[in-house]
Amino acid sequence: MGNLLWVAIFGLIAGAIAKAIMPGKDPGGIVVTMLIGIGGSFLGSMIGGLLGFESAGSNKLFSMGLVFAVIGAVLILFVWKKYIAPKFFNGNDNLPQV
Repeated sequence: MGNLLWVAIFGLIAGAIAKAIMPGKDPGGIVVTMLIGIGGSFLGSMIGGLLGFESAGSNKLFSMGLVFAVIGAVLILFVWKKYIAPKFFNGNDNLPQV
């Protein structure tokens, strides 16, 4: 249980840094930021592994793990803004006005 809390905190930090780096409007609040950071951490871990790092998220390499998590989160935000968001939010909403 404590490990999941650290994953959530780490994801929140990585997601917040990625949102600060990427310009423009970003999706969601604190929960979405946390999910972006956690997803970025997984993606960054794979990138670190491909670049020859044993474990991008280990305790010895915490700072490198954070760097790779932020890189992964920035990539997720880039894909969201470039390819996914325009399909969902193209200005032709058929939602009823409240």
